[in-house]
Amino acid sequence: MGNSSRALLLGLLASLFFAATFIVNRLLSLGGGSWIWSASLRFFWMLPFFLLIVLSRRNFWVLWEEMNKSWAQWILWSTVGFGIFYAPLTFAAAYSPSWLVASTWQVTIVAGMLMAPLINKKAKGGHRSMYPFLFSGIILVGIVVMQVSEGKSLSFNHMVMGTIPVLVAAFAYPLGNRKTMKISGGTLDVYQRILGMLIGSLPFWLLLSGYDLLVEHNLPGKQQYVQTFIVAVTSGVIATALFFLATDKVRHNEKSLAMVEATQSTEVFFALVGEILILSAPVPDGYALSGMVLILIGMVLHSMGTKK
Repeated sequence: MGNSSRALLLGLLASLFFAATFIVNRLLSLGGGSWIWSASLRFFWMLPFFLLIVLSRRNFWVLWEEMNKSWAQWILWSTVGFGIFYAPLTFAAAYSPSWLVASTWQVTIVAGMLMAPLINKKAKGGHRSMYPFLFSGIILVGIVVMQVSEGKSLSFNHMVMGTIPVLVAAFAYPLGNRKTMKISGGTLDVYQRILGMLIGSLPFWLLLSGYDLLVEHNLPGKQQYVQTFIVAVTSGVIATALFFLATDKVRHNEKSLAMVEATQSTEVFFALVGEILILSAPVPDGYALSGMVLILIGMVLHSMGTKK
């Protein structure tokens, strides 16, 4: 099994665990929990996990020395990749069902390809074919179909508040991920890079949660601690590690990198099944289901295209 195939498998596994984010965030929002604490607690929980992992592998000081070379860059792109990515997702969960947030999130597939020439001009496979854009276009059509379907039951305000933040997150995640890969220059492993981003984004989370505590006077409830811990383990630790490992394996090939990012489209199906089983949500109508099929077709074509 080649690097691209292994990266594809890792990306699919990551999507399964990432889906927990959308489901639990929706559950928290329905329970009245603060979206700020839902976002912040996840990363506060993740920090000790990855600190222990890196310390046990005895390479923490390698990371620290690497971060000392460019603290400003680490803080900036970690804030983008973790902070500007996840805070809008938890905000949007209060306005849209988890499967719709997950479907809108698939714009990140195109976002990664659009930003690739600006981030990594020397990467291989960046401008040789229009097929990845065509395949991603199929995914986007599927997303639009699902949005139109859901628009029948949601107000314009809910559609905007549940869509625009997710679009911001969709660009922030691949941008932060790729930029930290670039500034680390391949000297760090996946666990070191994730820990570096956790440390770099810590000021953002402290400021955000500090605002909610001191200005809004909100405190997380017991259930919020438990549920954000679940998200931290499934999505923050397991899924993030799998996804970063997958992107690291193909970081020098833009076609394969786009394919790995396209595996996130399967989150829609995992989120839908989870919401139906856990939150007793109704089954989407035929339009929404046809949109999901288009998203799956686009992802499959992505994976087949990288093997040519």
